[in-house]
Amino acid sequence: MPARASGPPRPVTPLRQVRVARNWTLERVVEEIDLRTAGGHSGVTPSMVSGWELGRHTTSIGHRVTLCAIYGQPPEVLFAHQDQELTDPTGPTLLAGVADLRREMLSTVDGARECLVVMGSRSRDGAYLAAIETALAQRPTLVYYRVLFGPPHHQVLKDHLVRLLELRDPHDRSVGLKTLHLGIVEDTALVPERFFCASEQKAVVPIPSLTSHEAFDSGVLLGRAAAARLLDHGRQAYAAARRVESAGEVTALDVLRERRASA
Repeated sequence: MPARASGPPRPVTPLRQVRVARNWTLERVVEEIDLRTAGGHSGVTPSMVSGWELGRHTTSIGHRVTLCAIYGQPPEVLFAHQDQELTDPTGPTLLAGVADLRREMLSTVDGARECLVVMGSRSRDGAYLAAIETALAQRPTLVYYRVLFGPPHHQVLKDHLVRLLELRDPHDRSVGLKTLHLGIVEDTALVPERFFCASEQKAVVPIPSLTSHEAFDSGVLLGRAAAARLLDHGRQAYAAARRVESAGEVTALDVLRERRASA
């Protein structure tokens, strides 16, 4: 009988090389990570380790430290294959005003086909939030993450969350996977707020204003490789967040600006 095709060979990345040199299975690596984790359970799976080795996913800082201890190698060796794509000869693009920032954020939403991640609790641009709702309505398989850091600052964002739940059920799996992920990080002293909008194509990271001390009307536009990292960042942030995925849970959220106005 003819030999069965084995498919293309797996890339021999440094992270895979050190494991194979020890004749370890992926399961053995998971066991070693668990041994070095408080409580004895890291949440890491063999498929996650495989993804790290192949460069399909980024290893978090905490797991990098653990793997460096296990293998006795520095991070610049073990994770060179994950980090090399971050070198962009064109560099990031500065968005030096609210018009440029808004244009690129809308473009990021419009270009998202697989995944869209938005972080932060300060959104108040109705057109931008409406563009997100339109993208979800028109693309049923587009996976959306919104992670809040503390309660929403404006009623328009809270209303947006309600409309998202009218558009999609977070518990629905009719397209084969969960497509709506809403969560809130409540301890913003321990986990400070961060802001970005990222798709599989590009990402926009708002920065403090270049002209005012009060606003976030400037930003940095990043390319595909950096955007992929921010997508992973958003997924990890959601995993650590409290779920806010029912109308009742959204209704229970305070609106920060209203709370301050009534104080």
